[in-house]
Amino acid sequence: MKDFKKYYTIPATPEYVYLALTNPLTIQLWSGEEAEMSTEPGSEFSLWDGSIVGKNLEFETSKKIVQEWYFGDQEEKSIVTIRLHPAADGATSVELRHTNIPDEDYNDIVEGWNTMYFGSLQDFYDE
Repeated sequence: MKDFKKYYTIPATPEYVYLALTNPLTIQLWSGEEAEMSTEPGSEFSLWDGSIVGKNLEFETSKKIVQEWYFGDQEEKSIVTIRLHPAADGATSVELRHTNIPDEDYNDIVEGWNTMYFGSLQDFYDE
């Protein structure tokens, strides 16, 4: 199991970034795929046509999202924590921490965070 931590800068306020990560219609706009998402702790979610599935654990509006991502039958839970911090010029500094990533999935997950997930979100707000 491996952990991944990285900071991203998104050219939008924390309020907008939070909505982009939690509203299924907005997720569809920037990801290009249908999404199932709720801000109800304990609810399950699905992104990228089921490529990413898991359970929502905790929300702090415009500040924090905590999710469990499912990887088959692994014993240790894979936890994603996203913290949103105001940055210069109305941007958001996103602090990502993803723990207990299976070794065999690590490179794909890191590439996904950088290109598909936060890369797509950066592109969406840059337009």
